Amino acid sequence: MKGLISSKPPRARLFINARVMDPSQSLDIHADVLVERGKIIQIGKNLPRKHSNKDFKIVDCKSHILTTGLVDLRTFTGEPGSEHRETIKSASKAAAAGGITSFVMMPDTTPVIDDVALVDFVRQRANEKSKVNILPAAALSKGMTGEEMSEFGLLQEAGAVAFTDGRQTVSSAQMMRRALTYAGDFDGLIMAATRDESLGGGVMNAGFNATRMGLPGIPREAEIIPLERDMRLVAMTKGKYHASTLSTSDSVDVIAHAKDKGLNVSAAVAAANIALNENDIGSYRTFLRLSPPLRMEDDRLAMIEGIRNGTIDAIVSNHDPQDVDTKRLPFAEAEDGAVGLESLLAVGLRLYHSNDVPLMRVLECMSSGPAKRLGLKCGTLKVGAPADMILFNPDSPWILREDELHSRSRNTAFEGSRFQGRVLKTIVSGRTVFSRDF
Repeated sequence: MKGLISSKPPRARLFINARVMDPSQSLDIHADVLVERGKIIQIGKNLPRKHSNKDFKIVDCKSHILTTGLVDLRTFTGEPGSEHRETIKSASKAAAAGGITSFVMMPDTTPVIDDVALVDFVRQRANEKSKVNILPAAALSKGMTGEEMSEFGLLQEAGAVAFTDGRQTVSSAQMMRRALTYAGDFDGLIMAATRDESLGGGVMNAGFNATRMGLPGIPREAEIIPLERDMRLVAMTKGKYHASTLSTSDSVDVIAHAKDKGLNVSAAVAAANIALNENDIGSYRTFLRLSPPLRMEDDRLAMIEGIRNGTIDAIVSNHDPQDVDTKRLPFAEAEDGAVGLESLLAVGLRLYHSNDVPLMRVLECMSSGPAKRLGLKCGTLKVGAPADMILFNPDSPWILREDELHSRSRNTAFEGSRFQGRVLKTIVSGRTVFSRDF
């Protein structure tokens, strides 16, 4: 689904002098890329500079990296219902600025996206207002109450790419069992949050820091126990399962064990959980009250190792805009969440610059990996694929400033952070939807 697409086809363009990287093909070469009618036509060295199309245009990439656009599996918006936090239009602008050409929109809206009419609404609004591809996820249960399943078949037919209760964890094992079984009839993907509210009712990682700060903690077991339960249910039902956001080293071990057994499971980690730990909360910084919470340094390192060795399949923005009234409060009273679309690539590149994870693997976890899990045609530069691409300089230094964000809300966990690596152009279906001078 494309946003802001006119009936006139985009100009044919030849991107020259690029370092072309495509994780889906393990491709890393200096080459040119020809794009015509919104698709990849040819990749090769020294492609002809002339073309039969009179609108042919040459773009000099100046040896920067041209790769497939990022695919984010976990983005929350405010629309419908809380447009003051974020609209589909503003979220798409932030995504384009961050090099994200497709994102999965969580169903945590008002009303909840749990019927065909609301999936249609999201698709229509995206077509009218969005610069990027917006992929609606539908609620696993009606009203996200965890009591009655949604109509998976009809929702998938309407365009839902996955089924999830967003921030809510399915507390009933029977409900999760039925959902995995029912979704299997449609090859549907269940995306699950794993936080047992009876254990995880706190506001930060349980431990010494929480005790010192006088704040209720969220123990690691609050994530591990529901995840282990779900793995048992996946084994029982042979369902297709994705753990939305891991945060503990034990959770990585659980997923690794499930994959070793051949279960159809995948997992993601939020960008904040690979860049920050509980010590960064400092003096009750509410912009760092997140879900899942920032954990210990050993957990952060386990997330990185999980990315490197393939246990973790995706790095997600976990973009969750909150307004001033819900964030600038005492830490225990503030809402969870931070914006993250515009910092996703830069945070991921920290793993590359620190020599923890190869660049190709970082890009795979933010593009071709997520796209493959959803069964999408994007996330690749193969000939004939949609020309959803980004051009970025992996070494460009910059500082994230709150007032420069495109998101309607500004609750970033990275205010003032120094990054290395920035998006220069974002192209969706052959059209440039974001550009920065370079």
